[in-house]
Amino acid sequence: MEHDDGLAAAFSDIKKHQVESSEVVSSVEHELDGVHDGLVFPTEEEKQTLRRVSDSIPWNAYLIAIVELAERFSFYGSSVVFTNFIQKPLPPGSRTGAGGLNGQPGALNLGQQASTGLTTFYQFWCYITPLIGAWIADSYWGRFKTICVAVFVALVGHIILIIAAVPGVIEEKSAVGAFVVALIVMGFGTGLFKANISPLVAEQYKRTKLFVITTKSGERVIVDPALTVSRVYMYFYLFINIGALIGQISMSYSEKFVGFYLAYTLPTVIFLLCPIVLWIGRNKYNRSPPTGSVLATALRLWRYAARGKWSWNPVRMYRNFTAPGFWENAKPSKQVEKPKWMTFDDQWVDEVQRGIKACGVFCWFPLYWLTYNQLNNNLTSQAAEMSTHGVPNDVLSNLDPFALLIFIPICDLLLYPLLRRMGLNFTALKRITAGFMTGAASMVWAAVVQHYIYKTSPCGYSAGECEEPQVSPLNVWIQTGAYVLIALSEIFASITGMEYAFTKAPKNMRSLVMAFFLFASAISAAIGEAFVPLSGDPLLVWNYGTMAVLSFAAGIIFWWSVRDLDAREDELNNMSAGSIDTYNDEKLH
Repeated sequence: MEHDDGLAAAFSDIKKHQVESSEVVSSVEHELDGVHDGLVFPTEEEKQTLRRVSDSIPWNAYLIAIVELAERFSFYGSSVVFTNFIQKPLPPGSRTGAGGLNGQPGALNLGQQASTGLTTFYQFWCYITPLIGAWIADSYWGRFKTICVAVFVALVGHIILIIAAVPGVIEEKSAVGAFVVALIVMGFGTGLFKANISPLVAEQYKRTKLFVITTKSGERVIVDPALTVSRVYMYFYLFINIGALIGQISMSYSEKFVGFYLAYTLPTVIFLLCPIVLWIGRNKYNRSPPTGSVLATALRLWRYAARGKWSWNPVRMYRNFTAPGFWENAKPSKQVEKPKWMTFDDQWVDEVQRGIKACGVFCWFPLYWLTYNQLNNNLTSQAAEMSTHGVPNDVLSNLDPFALLIFIPICDLLLYPLLRRMGLNFTALKRITAGFMTGAASMVWAAVVQHYIYKTSPCGYSAGECEEPQVSPLNVWIQTGAYVLIALSEIFASITGMEYAFTKAPKNMRSLVMAFFLFASAISAAIGEAFVPLSGDPLLVWNYGTMAVLSFAAGIIFWWSVRDLDAREDELNNMSAGSIDTYNDEKLH
């Protein structure tokens, strides 16, 4: 018996040694793909225990960020003065729209509701056209070529915008027509650009798998590509807001002291940096070639998976479509006779499933963007109802990018690493939920400010009709809290949304999924049109209060709906890449 026990113990030791050896082998396993060669991959135990860090950002990502900086300078630099250009009349004796130190700049004199309507339409147009840009890039031109074409189209729009503001045109009714044409052309170019610049910057970082390194202090940590992509977008957004901040401040003073023609010309000059930097780095960017139209195949796959799951009972149909095995029966390996159009593997089905789930997450974003969009019109008008002490009313909106320049490095270098050291996993979906809540808080702040404007304004509940010096004695800087809270909400919701779109999309559909994320802003702008009647006295407190309630309620329902998806974050990020033969698929069509 003792002899048998010794054999059993020896056998157990050998088996344990084999298991440990297999774990070591799996940890040093690497792929010969030129990207992950020689890296040490973590075991399952290490994934649960080791601290995670981000990798360094490749320099060519910064080059693309410079292009975005120039484009955002031109976009925000020109659009920041739209509210005054549309809403206010030409100052007495002015042929440029400049109001001087104590005057209010203006041009078209169409009123606040027209101003809110046109700027909301511009928002809608800029965020629906990315769907076109994404389809062109993924299917035919690739991201880089589409961006180059977008730059040319937007440049034409900027030139038309200048024409609408030059002396001799700005005083005439024809300025309205030229201005609207400029919005349409610029918005189309912006849409083609936005769908592709965000995926292009993240694609400069090529690694996709977790790997282990040892720090200088001797600590073994996991380098997480998802954290690196998050960091890429944090600094990409930082560059966006550098351009926005400089553009908005300088153009606000340009319109006030020189005129709208200068406020539209200077952004156009800076915009010319885009083609220059694109040309300089043309051979240095990591580009994904177009793969043909995969959208039709993805839709056909979904339709195939949905067979037999339709029902007149909406509850039953919802359960059928959200059941765990919805996609399993559509995988090629499950087919007895595989249809000819199934030119992809099982992994690509998993990627499509992941991308569709991401699009489901973005369906909640329109309610978030309703709060952010107040920056572009109503909060600018609110500033004009208070004592500005010579500061242009549209300068206040620059508190948002200024706060972002401060908070983005704080989050990247202090807040997020501290949470990880404390063992708190502040995942993408948790951050988005926090974005909804801080957005709601910003609208509460704006509602309180508006309430006190009505109480203190000489015009009472018609505060928008007053002009300096007959305005509320409240100092305009009390708006600061609203802008700071909106900036925090952008870090949590907007930046994370871009990260989520990139990391969850199939590689050959990244522009499309990013465009769907941006499309949420278009839907928000369309919903915002329904709230235009609230964008005027005496209903503005109700306007801000409604936005706060919508954002808060959406945040609660959003988290309830995605909490299960949040638990699978690691699994989704480390999914194997699939493949699809688009050439043969197109021949079959």
